[in-house]
Amino acid sequence: MNEPVLRLVGQRVRELRKKQGYSQEELGEMAGFHFSYIGGVERAEKNITLLNLQKIADALQVNVHELFYYSKYVKIGNNDKEKLLNEINEKLWPMKSSDLKKVNLLLSEFFDS
Repeated sequence: MNEPVLRLVGQRVRELRKKQGYSQEELGEMAGFHFSYIGGVERAEKNITLLNLQKIADALQVNVHELFYYSKYVKIGNNDKEKLLNEINEKLWPMKSSDLKKVNLLLSEFFDS
């Protein structure tokens, strides 16, 4: 199969799984799948359904949309402005909501002055 979206989502699942210190077996158990299914998802060998994607997101304790946040694997943006915005987005994405509110306040004060 190895469609680009499957590869990118699989890489993101692997990244989040490793970040949380889970083995494929542990993640599979928490999500209700055999570890070989998790491996197949990570290797883009499985065309995962949305329902199964939600189960994996729940097991990883992330919102399902975070499994589609793979901009560091895809270099988007042809000009300097787009590249810089992508870099800033990658730094902001993992922040907690409370910290993002502080950044927003800082930006508002900086630009509204």
